Amino acid sequence: MSDLIQQWNNKKASTKKKHKKFVNQLRQLHGKHLDRWAEGMHNEVFRSIDCMDCANCCSSIPAMINEEDIARIAKHLKLSTEEFNAQYVTKDDDGDTVLNSTPCVFLEEDNSCSIYEIRPKACREYPHTNNFEFSQNLTVHAANSMYCPAVYHILDRMMKNFPVV
Repeated sequence: MSDLIQQWNNKKASTKKKHKKFVNQLRQLHGKHLDRWAEGMHNEVFRSIDCMDCANCCSSIPAMINEEDIARIAKHLKLSTEEFNAQYVTKDDDGDTVLNSTPCVFLEEDNSCSIYEIRPKACREYPHTNNFEFSQNLTVHAANSMYCPAVYHILDRMMKNFPVV
């Protein structure tokens, strides 16, 4: 386990409120500027974190899944979409369509994904810190910092380098 993942494990609970407050401060910055800044932090953090060392997202957050994902994965598994939905899909408390087990049924013992090449869009885009839509998902980042060491460290580094506005 990397040092950054260990630091996250040790500090995440104590920084939850700070990250939430900081994310609200980030709303002051212009979208494109904030998105470029976040992209830089994302690249910096992911040079030191390997998702395969953690897989906490796959272990603790049910993945959202859309109709295209369902059709693609069902075809790969040689199931009808109805069979796939019955076996793997549910609605969460927010009414979102999600995979029905946590940890994810497709998570392997070595933290790899058995359907990696055709994984759901939400999994491909997670943790949503490098897609130039960072500024549109600020509330999500505060929550994700409790599940993802990379998001935690991205926000932490941004807090330390927050420009005076």
